Amino acid sequence: MRPAPGEVLHFSEDPTITRFVPHVARTARQSEAYVWAVDSGRAPDYWFPRQCPRAMAWTVPGTSAADRARVLGPGGGERVHAIEYDWLDRLRTTELFAYRLPAGAFRPFGEPVPSAVVATGPVVPLGPPEPVGDLLKLHRDAGIQLRVLDNLWGFWDEVITSTLGFSGIRLRNAKPAREPAREPAQAPPVRRRLTPPPA
Repeated sequence: MRPAPGEVLHFSEDPTITRFVPHVARTARQSEAYVWAVDSGRAPDYWFPRQCPRAMAWTVPGTSAADRARVLGPGGGERVHAIEYDWLDRLRTTELFAYRLPAGAFRPFGEPVPSAVVATGPVVPLGPPEPVGDLLKLHRDAGIQLRVLDNLWGFWDEVITSTLGFSGIRLRNAKPAREPAREPAQAPPVRRRLTPPPA
């Protein structure tokens, strides 16, 4: 499920939206009100239930052979998406819809590489929402490796220190990171997490 030329997509579990109005999301890092959508390259980031935490990585021109082998693995293709086992049933059963919106109303958002497109005025869909269908099949047909893990943070920590492109969405909904075992007398380790631009 990707946009046609001249379109961008908004994915939603709500099939009743007739007009998108700019708003500031509860978790937004910016104060401006936007309508959010994605282009073809970022559409796969949203082939998930809305609240599902996911860590995603893909090859870019500067990706090293070592990082590709380490993160994607043999036969891994060009892209991998990782979720937690607790979300697998919801991935299988969530009914997701795609709204096709006019691309001319939107501009890229995010630095240094845009993670989305945004509009500052109301946007009316080009037609009724389309059911996205089987999300597992969508990944398979797009050649995207879907990895199911007990906990995302070990994978995420590897991805953000690699030469791959990456995105993490709804990571606040992931299980807490597992801290390594340590002696009681030791000071707690300092963990540094990087978060990509909001998507």
